Amino acid sequence: MRNRKELNITDASQGAAITVKIVPKANRTEIVGIQEDGTIKIRLMAAPVEGEANEELISFLAQFLEVDAHNIEILAGANNRRKLITVLNVRAEDVEARVRAAAIHTEGFVADDD
Repeated sequence: MRNRKELNITDASQGAAITVKIVPKANRTEIVGIQEDGTIKIRLMAAPVEGEANEELISFLAQFLEVDAHNIEILAGANNRRKLITVLNVRAEDVEARVRAAAIHTEGFVADDD
């Protein structure tokens, strides 16, 4: 197994667990990069009101990871900017590869406007 100390992604029983920090009310929804502690930083256009940011986060991650939104759950931090997310039916190493690929681009991964 590879060392994932640099990126906060771990294997879960049926998928991967990731730590994210969101920045709500941004100009666009995108992965910004990887923080020093391995947390994935994501900007969201939605405001943190009535669960809108959480819904957008789940939708964005589903698109980014190419999984059904029902396979993504916020395990901890639903009311905080820092969240623990579980993604079913995806391997941690696949999530890591996608995040790293998005983070090396200056603009990261940007959500479709659909």
